[in-house]
Amino acid sequence: MPSKRCYFHRESYKKDLSLCARHFTKNCFQNYSQFTAGFGLKLLLKEGAVPTIKDDCEPQPRKLVPVVPAVAVEGFHASASVPKKNTTNNADCIVGSDEELDFCDQDSVASSVDSSAEDMFIDDMDPILDRRPSSDLYLPEEDYDSKDAPQHRKRLCLSSAEGGDRKSENGFYWTETEKWQSSDEADVEPPLLVFTPNQNPGPQILPNRCSSALQFFQLLFPKSMFQTIAGYTNSYAAKYEERKGKLWNFISQSDMKSYVALVIYMGMFRCSSLSDYWSESQHFSLSFPAKIMSYRKFLSISKVLHLSESREDEKNILKKGTAGYERLGKIQPLYQVIRESCKSYFHPFQNITIVERMVKPQAGTGLKQSLKSRSPNMGFKLFALTDCTCGYTWDFFVYEGKSCASRSEGLSYETVMALVDENMLGSGYKLFVDKFYTSPTLFTDLLDKKVLACGPVWPNRTGYPKSAKNKLLSNAPRGTMRWIRQDKLLFVEWKDSKEVQMCSSFHKAYEGDTVQRKVRRDAHRTLEEIPVPAVVLDYSKNMEAVDSSDCITEHFRAIHKPKKWYQCMFYHFLDIAVENAFIMQELVTKGNGKKPLTRKAFLQALILELTDIDSLDSAAVPLTLSSSG
Repeated sequence: MPSKRCYFHRESYKKDLSLCARHFTKNCFQNYSQFTAGFGLKLLLKEGAVPTIKDDCEPQPRKLVPVVPAVAVEGFHASASVPKKNTTNNADCIVGSDEELDFCDQDSVASSVDSSAEDMFIDDMDPILDRRPSSDLYLPEEDYDSKDAPQHRKRLCLSSAEGGDRKSENGFYWTETEKWQSSDEADVEPPLLVFTPNQNPGPQILPNRCSSALQFFQLLFPKSMFQTIAGYTNSYAAKYEERKGKLWNFISQSDMKSYVALVIYMGMFRCSSLSDYWSESQHFSLSFPAKIMSYRKFLSISKVLHLSESREDEKNILKKGTAGYERLGKIQPLYQVIRESCKSYFHPFQNITIVERMVKPQAGTGLKQSLKSRSPNMGFKLFALTDCTCGYTWDFFVYEGKSCASRSEGLSYETVMALVDENMLGSGYKLFVDKFYTSPTLFTDLLDKKVLACGPVWPNRTGYPKSAKNKLLSNAPRGTMRWIRQDKLLFVEWKDSKEVQMCSSFHKAYEGDTVQRKVRRDAHRTLEEIPVPAVVLDYSKNMEAVDSSDCITEHFRAIHKPKKWYQCMFYHFLDIAVENAFIMQELVTKGNGKKPLTRKAFLQALILELTDIDSLDSAAVPLTLSSSG
């Protein structure tokens, strides 16, 4: 590559030409923040992006990037990294057998899993940040490996002799005389950052643009996506059925919309088996599914549902075991469309959080994870940035295994940095996270990005105060609290039914708040008001909306469970689109001074509009957003 000035002419692109990422701006990439955090093997260019030809081009990671549509990749093995435009009726595509593709899914990343690290991951611990066991007493040797312990002890002795200041390996200072403060001792409230979002928080659509459930849904799941998926499915199914000596009846965009409508319908009305929805029993039958699609047709679509181009799947299989292999290639088109749509049509309010979600397919793949505290079942782990005010999923990504991340700072740290994009969000945001993510290093670096943060923290996490003076005792009465401030961070210990440790970069230690708890007095339990730190109260309040949203999504989730992992991801993406569409409908309708639809009424209206029979049953279900639901 020329070292100073690079000229490129689109009409003269060659297939084997490679371009340096330094000649593109950040806005040219779809996954810049995820790549810099280590969660992507390659940078993905947006369609139509062109390289910069100036000498003072913006510095970027020194990686060669795949440029679509006419540029191949050196070192990354060009693949369908960016969703391509719709290619329907491509029945002449050459696809491998279904068994070959399933085998590729099963062992794609099986060798990338570190058992010890993943065990800590399941326990909500970070193998980089959680190095020493939990203990009531501080032992300096616990911060380091045994082979480094003698040198560490010597260094501590020298620093102590020089004045008593100690510096942990993460750069945080603490002193021998530092002690925990009680609630009676005053704390200085830290200066708050001014909340300056890049866009007005809330739905980013014109007030009169959407007036029906389907219009809101199609903002996140575009109409063109139905045609694209139908084309990919027809291409895959034609070859699949031909191997069995059968002829595939091509499906249309209308068939795909009806299929999605039935999937949503099955999430609302639960049956013990799929065939029960088409039962012909006189007394125990549902008439709606049979009106939309036959059982045989629904089953055949479910079996061959495909989200990617068959030719690209074949090329990707040949790259298995190399750096160019795309683990999520079979979901990439829909995956990127949903993510970009969720961010385009909504801007988060000030309080945000990062949550983990599980998608549980039946097929075995190397990408499967589990959340020990929530479910013993294995599945795909998704990290999502969610709005605390309404539960809207603003951005998310699928965890691809430890080999895709740079573990220098820890997975929890890099996950937050990948999702919290201050260039798109703005400054002054308040991030609420759980124990897995909370660390002094993360919160300090977020402050540099003008993002505030708080959350519960493991007492054995690197950077947690090590002073034992006036520390909260295990037998302290309920409501007792201790706090200590280090630089710009506040650490609080509070005794509820068990000990609670919190960390915050924007709270005051105690502001006189109380909560009601049952306290044992003379062999009787009485309801009393006990002191509560402001950080605990604020955290609990903001996480309630997110927990409620997750539970509702779980309840209305598609009941159909496929065997192929990429089909399972399709149903989860559908859940995200439906839930976000309902939230936007609710906010827009309230903003117009009208009463929004309830979730049940919204789903009913969406189903009828997808199947084009809403006019027939308009009396049964309110379809306008001004109705009471």
